[in-house]
Amino acid sequence: MEIRNADTAAAPRPQRKRYWRKLGSDVRKDWDLYIALLPGIAFLLLFKYTPMYGVVIAFQDFNIFSGIADSPWVGLQHFERLFQSPKFAQVFWNTLIISVMKIVLLFPLPIVLAILLNELTKMWFKRPVQTIIYMPHFLSWVIVSGMFMDLLSINGGLVNRMIEWFGGEPIKFFLDNSVFRWLVVGTAGWKEAGWGTIVYLAALSSIDPQLYEAAKIDGANKFRQIWHITLPGLVPVILLMFILRLGHMLEAGTEQILVMYNPVVYNVSDVIGTYVYRTGLGEQNYSFSAAVGLFDSIVGFILIVGGNYLSRRLLNRGIW
Repeated sequence: MEIRNADTAAAPRPQRKRYWRKLGSDVRKDWDLYIALLPGIAFLLLFKYTPMYGVVIAFQDFNIFSGIADSPWVGLQHFERLFQSPKFAQVFWNTLIISVMKIVLLFPLPIVLAILLNELTKMWFKRPVQTIIYMPHFLSWVIVSGMFMDLLSINGGLVNRMIEWFGGEPIKFFLDNSVFRWLVVGTAGWKEAGWGTIVYLAALSSIDPQLYEAAKIDGANKFRQIWHITLPGLVPVILLMFILRLGHMLEAGTEQILVMYNPVVYNVSDVIGTYVYRTGLGEQNYSFSAAVGLFDSIVGFILIVGGNYLSRRLLNRGIW
């Protein structure tokens, strides 16, 4: 047993040596590419990993004048307050509902749009359509919010004018708790669905055209071609995008909601991101908001790892 253990312990050493030898050879061979990689690595280290040091304030009673080094430690006090707060329970529930609504209703939308665009053969029509559906992505949420406030205003908004013209009652889109979540999902779909098609259109371009020719010879119509060729070809990309989306499960669109909501609809629209913003900057409770943000990140990490694990177990595919 001792000899076998010694052999198994020594076995990885040659593999490590081969790995580092191969890496050195690759660096010497493609040294210019590795140099081009350095700015990206520096960006990640400076703006993504270095700020992680600030996570420690979630375990402190942070004082902006004392700094991180001199602020007293309180352990898990902020997390206990977080989980015992009835306000956070409501915020967490709102976040979950809005995120699930966006996944169920909006995640398939770019896939459908990409397939429809891929079926267009007239480039004089296809290119303008692509440009039109991409354009909303480049508008800030402040502009989008202002546009929809004008359209949906109860005082002279175009939509409510049409509702009144047909004999209906005006709808308070931005003040009605039963409508506001649907408004959030709808505006997010209008703004981002077209931009999301880019990844799927790129994946569609990699599908072998001969598969479609063979399907036509066998008598398959367009629907059959999409079902048996297009969708299976998109499965790896769909899976990748879905797992990455799970990591943002608790990010229900903070910037969007922040410029659209108001105290009247806090009960249905206050999500973790807006809660952190109000408690961190509004109330200057930096430690508590850091604890909420850390909880959000941990849940996102667990969802990504769990989603990838289930994907590999059930579909034999995954990100890693």
